Amino acid sequence: MSTQLQTWDFLPISMNLQGRECLVVGDTEQAVRKTDLLLRAGAKVRLLGDANAKALVESADVLNAITLTSESFHPELLQSCAMVVAASDSKDLNQQVAQAAQARGVPVNVVEQPELSSFIFPSIIDRHPILVSVTSSGGAPVLTRLLRNRLESLIPHGFGRLADLAMEFRDKVRARFGHINQRRRFWESVLEGVVSDLVFCGRTDKARAMLDDMLSGEQADAITGAGEVYLVGAGPGDPDLLTFRALRLMRQADVVLYDRLVSPQILDLVRRDAKRINVGKARSNHTLPQQEINAMLVELAKEGKRVLRLKGGDPFIFGRGGEEIDQLADAGIPFQVVPGITAASGCAAYSGIPLTHRDHSQSVRFVTGHLKSDTCDLPWHEFVQDNQTLVFYMGLVGLPVISRELIAHGMKPSTPIALVSRGTLPDQRVLVGELGNIAKKVEEQQIPGPTIIIIGDVVTLRDRLRWMD
Repeated sequence: MSTQLQTWDFLPISMNLQGRECLVVGDTEQAVRKTDLLLRAGAKVRLLGDANAKALVESADVLNAITLTSESFHPELLQSCAMVVAASDSKDLNQQVAQAAQARGVPVNVVEQPELSSFIFPSIIDRHPILVSVTSSGGAPVLTRLLRNRLESLIPHGFGRLADLAMEFRDKVRARFGHINQRRRFWESVLEGVVSDLVFCGRTDKARAMLDDMLSGEQADAITGAGEVYLVGAGPGDPDLLTFRALRLMRQADVVLYDRLVSPQILDLVRRDAKRINVGKARSNHTLPQQEINAMLVELAKEGKRVLRLKGGDPFIFGRGGEEIDQLADAGIPFQVVPGITAASGCAAYSGIPLTHRDHSQSVRFVTGHLKSDTCDLPWHEFVQDNQTLVFYMGLVGLPVISRELIAHGMKPSTPIALVSRGTLPDQRVLVGELGNIAKKVEEQQIPGPTIIIIGDVVTLRDRLRWMD
């Protein structure tokens, strides 16, 4: 799989401003807010503005902690500054400050003008010492505040106490476990288990005692020593369709084996330092044979690694997941299976085609359309049934054969059919036709894979139910 590197407008970083001098130019509400943030970071702030300005008069606490001067801005003021903020109500002055700062290599923020800024202030969720920042690169500040408000409700206020406890035990854990992967596993078991629950409930002393017990006993070796495989369904492509469990395991894995049906958007959610191995298989182009994939899963787990086997759709529906965990079971390797939204469900929902409907279809049948050597060894007569929906996976290349055989076994050439290409993704395409003409339509329009083929009267409902359009 080839992925284009997504570049950012700004790099989110944290700066140490303890005891360092910072300059704020302006006496506006924005200047007061930025000054407050700098003071929280331990900076020494000098503010250029009128002491009688309304925003400063209403901010006595801030004024008591800074140096306030009414002198005009001149570039020499930047000589000892760690950073400068231009927050005046004069665009010309703000631009002058920005140009002077950039000429001297001093980081500068111009409020509401990211194009003049070398850094921007994010929206911050404060769980000190944990700080979570949200930014839209300065382009949508209202949206970042809305997202910050959502995160505020999701992150317990006890996270700060949990961070303090983790820092208290950091050296003990480092001394107990020599390898970073061992330490990571230990902390994950602690921070997602009973210890964290105790801290959130205010019972930090009991959490501390439990953490001591975990470090001194054999439990620590059991937590950090064993390898495991996570067989995870990544769904049809849209990352919003991942389950919470899938996302959690994706962020724990040490190494990832993924196939070609896993979208780049989903792969981006995997832990950044995890090793990634493309084992994807396409028609007539197998990156790795299945037996080698199975053996690799066993070998990596025996090395003590947490292995994520990430599959498009659901691993147990034409995903060969059963074969993989069968070999893991033979080798005594522990594993977990996380189902995903199968391509049929996702593509049908996003194209406005219900797979079953009381008036049109009382059953649905999933069939692999990957016809080996164009053979027709399928129970075609069973597929020709009233009030049934057929869904063919991997049927794009075999579509002419599928259409021909269904018609030959009694299905009407006028039977509605839809072909969903790259379903649930932003570039999803849906081609609707009849069984007798769909192959020609596909040839004329050059539909890209992967695709799902849906056959049956339910396809006629798309015109009224196509919510994505």
